[in-house]
This record gives sequence, structure tokens and C-alpha cells, in this order.
Amino acid sequence: MSSTEKIAAVTTTTQPSPPAVAPRGRNAPRVAPYVFLAPAMLFFVVFLLLPIGYAVWLSLRATRIEGGSILGRRVERFVGLENYAASLSDPDLYDALGRMLVYGCIVVPVMLGLALLFALLLDTPAIRLRSFSRIAIFLPYAVPGVIASLLWGFLYLPGVSPIRAAFEAVGLPAPNFFTPDSIFFSVSNIAIWGGVGFNMIVLYTSLRSLPTELYDSARIDGCNETQIALRIKIPLLTPALVMTAIFSLIATLQVFSEPQTLTPLTNVISSSWMPLMKVYRDAFVTNDIYSAAATSVVLAAATLVVSLGVLTFLQNRAFGEDR
Repeated sequence: MSSTEKIAAVTTTTQPSPPAVAPRGRNAPRVAPYVFLAPAMLFFVVFLLLPIGYAVWLSLRATRIEGGSILGRRVERFVGLENYAASLSDPDLYDALGRMLVYGCIVVPVMLGLALLFALLLDTPAIRLRSFSRIAIFLPYAVPGVIASLLWGFLYLPGVSPIRAAFEAVGLPAPNFFTPDSIFFSVSNIAIWGGVGFNMIVLYTSLRSLPTELYDSARIDGCNETQIALRIKIPLLTPALVMTAIFSLIATLQVFSEPQTLTPLTNVISSSWMPLMKVYRDAFVTNDIYSAAATSVVLAAATLVVSLGVLTFLQNRAFGEDR
């Protein structure tokens, strides 16, 4: 063996081999997804789970006076389900739930019906000024609920209402927006005015994602735009309609800002006119935060149950044939 071959052999034998890489199996830890999820999970725990847990903890407690007289010391004690029993036996809560049901029967169908109508009109090929119309319909959603309530409140107020002035100018009786019956429509109008734009955008976006070949084929077969909307577009919009219906239902169960803002303008709206208004009154007016916490937990549980029930019902009606 020559000297050159000996040097090559020694170099080959003494050269360190690369470290063995452990095969990456299916059970290998993957840290990256958890790192990216950590901020969202932190916010979820801090701003959702902890407040819910604190509300449940408060709902199980109450203040009691020690000493047997009015001069005794107020002490916070565990009372179990006593606050829940008092909340569920309060007639004001059931009256508020009844008013909320009437409000929801007005808001949800009208708002979703107008949103669907506007979305179908904007998706029509013959429509003009589509961008302007879309922005104009969506713009009320950008107005905060309190500002919208104040705006409509002054439009309703008898002394400054231009609507009443217009009726009186043409010799018609001026409408009263603050009667016990008309107040439902007055409050519902504010929610409809602000919510139609959002739902319209959701439905319109879903329409724009549908394949246009379906419409072309229907037009070749002799269908007009009304038939295309009723037989093609609306059935294909079912998932979006289900989603907007659930959002509208949850918003109805959480109504607060509109009637609360109108309260100083009329005596028709009481401090417990809606369930969340009752919670606000108990917590910050009568200073009974423990009863308010129990009522809020009951309302949250009812909202969850109703939302899941309606979602299951709509999914079964919409997608039951495909299962």
C-alpha cells in the first residue's frame, strides 16, 4: 500500500461520523402550535373563564349582619343556591323575559329578511351603484349602539322629533313612539337599523363565493332573476342564514344598550324592562351584586341552551337530508 493510500485510509477511519438523527415519529412533541396558541388561550382564560368563575363564586355568597341588630357587622358568607332560588322566583325576571321574547319576534325576522333582500338585490347583475349601496347599507353598523340609541331617541322625542313634525305638517296625527305598545317597535327599529348591514355583508359575501356557472345555466334554461334567487341562491345560502340567525338570536338575548339609553326619555321603560337591565339595576343601583351574579349566570346558561337548541334544530332542518 502506498503512502498516499495509507493517509487516505487513516483519514477515512478517524473522521467523525455525523450524529445520528432520531427519527421523528408520530408521537414526537410539537411545541410550535402551542406557542402560537398561547396568547389566545391566555386571553381566553383571563378575560372569559376567570370572570365566569368569579361570577359563579359571587352567586353562591351573600352578606349577612352579625350581632343581631342594625348596628352589626356585615359579613360575606356562603349561602349555596339561595340567590338562584330568589332570582328564579322573581316576577320581574319573567316579565323581562316576556318583553324580550316580543322584542326578538320583531327584530330577528325583520332584520334577517331585510339583510337577505339587500344581499340578493346587490348580487343582481342589473344593479347600479353596487359599491355605494353596499357601504350605505353597512354604514349604520359602524355607529356605536349608544350613539344610535341617542340619535333615534331624539327622533322619537315629541318636542324635537322631525318625524312627528312631518306628520303634523301634512295634517296627519303624529305618532307616539313611547306608548307601552309602540315602545317595542321603537326599540326594535334601532336594532334593525344597526344590524341589517352586518348580516347583509355576511350573506352577500356568501353569494359572491357561489359559482356563477349555476346562474348561467339557469338563465339558458329560461329562469329569470327571481327564480334564480328563490331556487338556487337562497338554498345555497342556508349555512350563512343559519349562522346569521344564531348571531341575531344571541344579540337579542343580550339586548341592553338600546332600552337603557332610552330610559331617561320615557317612563314606559322601567329599570327591569329587559333581563340585563335587571342585572344592572341589582348590581349597581340596589348594590346587590350577589343576586345580580346569580341572575347573570342563569341568563348565560339559558343563552347557551337556547343557542345550542336553535342551532341543532336549524342544522337538522337544513342538512338533515344530506346525513
